[in-house]
Amino acid sequence: MASRVNTSFTLIPNQKYRRSNRRSSYFSNTFDPDSQPLSTLGNFKALPLEIFQIILKYLSVKDISMLSMVSKTVSQHVINYISTSSGSKRLLLQDFHDLELPDREDTTMLEHYRSLGLLFKRCTLLLPTKERLKYIHKILADVSCFKFNGCAAPLQCVGLLCYGIFLQTLTAGWDELECHRVYNFLCELTHLSRKMQTVVCSKPGSARKLELRIRLFCRNVLLDHWTHRSDSAFWLTRILKPWPMVNQARLLYIIFGPVSPQDGQVVWQKMIEGPTDESCLKSLADAIKLLYDTSTKEWTADDVISLVDELSVVPREWLLENNARLLILSGNNICFTFMASKAVNGRTIELARLIVFLALVCEKELYSMDWAVKMMQKVCKVFSTPVERNNFLQSVANAFACAIMEMLQSVMSGDGDDDDRSFMNLFHLVQAQASFHKEVLYLTMNCPLS
Repeated sequence: MASRVNTSFTLIPNQKYRRSNRRSSYFSNTFDPDSQPLSTLGNFKALPLEIFQIILKYLSVKDISMLSMVSKTVSQHVINYISTSSGSKRLLLQDFHDLELPDREDTTMLEHYRSLGLLFKRCTLLLPTKERLKYIHKILADVSCFKFNGCAAPLQCVGLLCYGIFLQTLTAGWDELECHRVYNFLCELTHLSRKMQTVVCSKPGSARKLELRIRLFCRNVLLDHWTHRSDSAFWLTRILKPWPMVNQARLLYIIFGPVSPQDGQVVWQKMIEGPTDESCLKSLADAIKLLYDTSTKEWTADDVISLVDELSVVPREWLLENNARLLILSGNNICFTFMASKAVNGRTIELARLIVFLALVCEKELYSMDWAVKMMQKVCKVFSTPVERNNFLQSVANAFACAIMEMLQSVMSGDGDDDDRSFMNLFHLVQAQASFHKEVLYLTMNCPLS
């Protein structure tokens, strides 16, 4: 008997639909292998590239950066737009000398380059770090004020500040290895290491313009824009660590030391010629605290204390008053560790003189003299025997007497304005001695030293 054909299934008609039949509308989400590159453009695939770029002109930089994340194809179109002369002219604003410098942190220019950094971060997201940096350098190469020696008036220019904001936004969240590559890329691009070698191996002040350029580049591009201290410490470590300790101290002074208000150049004799004020030392103290407080394997407490010790003889030995002021500004931990190091190494006379000038700074700046006395008490405990402690306390008393005699001689031999300054120093020192001993009496009467 002949078998029957099973007709229970549905027959599929042998019919080829047109493209218009397969897709109900132009903006359907149905996958089509023939148009995959275009489908990632979404609604923009209906537009010619020229019209797409015209639309970009009406978007803010932040909006363009958001748009670049839609798809890889859109991101590529944005990159192409940035590379055009019209896109480059619109995005790379260069009015760096037309801004009011006192208010520059709030200027539209800086915000623009922060947004531009975010745009480049997003549209180059899929590129390897090395390729990202090469592409970004290619785009920014025509901005002369972003170059190390590119601006003829660097003190009146916010170009490096904008470049720093741009790089900070671009690299935010990158891991340390990538940031290492960024620093190495910048060093190769600017020959920064070679320029640093020139200044650290030359007589201080013999290359003043180069010192100024290094300071501005390091501060404005690498250091001053970070919100997290660990990031600032990372970049400062990259700058300092390749060099021996003596050169680290020199670079630290160039980057953070006092400068002339007239030409912005580093003032090398400031710490040697006379007592200075807090404003000249605050940046140095903040940099030292940054290295000391940041938990990193690259800086030990001994490293930082050695750096402070080396810094106090750049370019020659500082006045002890300036050294004491730096230690006070650097904080209790650094101050104590520095003094304890001297105690352990048997440098009792130096330590005693330092105590005197810590008291002098406290008197001049109206700091609590109780702090200086308690610091001395804490240092006393570092000495291992009662004999060593007694010798140290005797040295402190002798140091007060010697300092007063030295200042008295200066008053007697001086004249004019120098005589007035010397007399005021002597007055403050006598007051400091009285206040110091008063606090010692309070301490011994209420809680005698064992």
